[in-house]
Amino acid sequence: MVIEFSVKNFYSIKEEAVLSFEASYSDDLEDYYVVEPRDGMRLLKLGLIYGANASGKTTVLRALDFVRELVLNPLDKKTDELDFKPFLFDENTPFENTHFALSFVQNKVKYLLQLELNKKAIVSEKLYFFSPNKALVYERSTDVVHQVSRIVFGSKIKADKKYKNILEANTLWNNTVLGGFLKTNFNSSEMQECIDWFEEKLKPMITPRTNLLGFISEKINSNEINKQSVVDILRKADFNISDVILKREDEDLNDYLTGVVRESTPRYGNISIDREVFFRHKIGDHHRGYALPYKEESRGTQRYFQFSGLLDYMIKNKTIFLIDELESSLHPDLLRHFLLSFLTNTAGAQLIATTHYRELLMERDIFRNDAIWFTEKDAKGGTELFSLNDFDSSVVRNTSSIFNAYKIGKLGAVPQLDDYYISREEG
Repeated sequence: MVIEFSVKNFYSIKEEAVLSFEASYSDDLEDYYVVEPRDGMRLLKLGLIYGANASGKTTVLRALDFVRELVLNPLDKKTDELDFKPFLFDENTPFENTHFALSFVQNKVKYLLQLELNKKAIVSEKLYFFSPNKALVYERSTDVVHQVSRIVFGSKIKADKKYKNILEANTLWNNTVLGGFLKTNFNSSEMQECIDWFEEKLKPMITPRTNLLGFISEKINSNEINKQSVVDILRKADFNISDVILKREDEDLNDYLTGVVRESTPRYGNISIDREVFFRHKIGDHHRGYALPYKEESRGTQRYFQFSGLLDYMIKNKTIFLIDELESSLHPDLLRHFLLSFLTNTAGAQLIATTHYRELLMERDIFRNDAIWFTEKDAKGGTELFSLNDFDSSVVRNTSSIFNAYKIGKLGAVPQLDDYYISREEG
């Protein structure tokens, strides 16, 4: 699980922004929100980020997704540049380094990864583990003149000098050490645990344009997602769907349909499938129901099928999903149903999402203050990130309407709109 993530000088984020999942001392909805992945640690399963358009909500998710890509997909050539931009609305920041810090739990051990970089190189990098006390795994520095990485291991890490030299050679100046580790026949349980976390736990960012059909269908086919559970979730959401059918091109669909044009295969997480997906609808007394291809369903039905698969996957796996614009194509009641299903049924998964679904803030009995975050632009155009839990009791009380406070701008993070009149030149 993610404990805390910070980012500085990345796209719209100029000053350090910190997103924390450490639960406050409040015991509100403790059984639904709080998980203890190791002794003495209480982490939240959910983080929702509100804010006006262009306030930087998505940038927070992009930053975390960028770190994931940086680790798992290292550049092949030392002449390649890292694909990001620093904060540009300033005279100095375009020439300053970008900073990331990510702490997480993997198999009850806490890890802390710190990165300093620019478009050409990883300038410095440190990895710590806590078992139980803080200890260095490695510290990396880069000779930017000679474009060479130097790695020093902590005192608790046993590393043969021969393999250390190979790891240094494989860690290009624009790769992380973990990225170099992927290319090296080098044994390190701590580094492998980190790689496993990035590969198996932290999933790629999902946007409104992300088509999860291939990912969900492949997981159903491999029984990593239970098809009947997905059908039950869809039924409880009032979609009148009695079955989901995955069919290969050469398989018969009980003569329901003929001449269906197969769509191109969607992708998510480098997964693709060669199957068509159909939904069986139970209508009236028709004993077999009617089957419609996925592409003929509404966008809302498609989206909720995908989310139903994600929900079943998160119930079975302690994974972390980043979702931008969580409410896209979904009725507010469906979104509420999805969030409540997630909170009620998952045990170690995390959901980090941006949203404009402010109606959730009307219901004090289904959210915690420390799970709600806001972004807004400061006077210099930089993104500020802050929690609802940061407000003192004079602004937010247990009896307060958070929805009304947010709606009227008392909490910030809303667009500052002018009047509705548009001037026109005559003639």
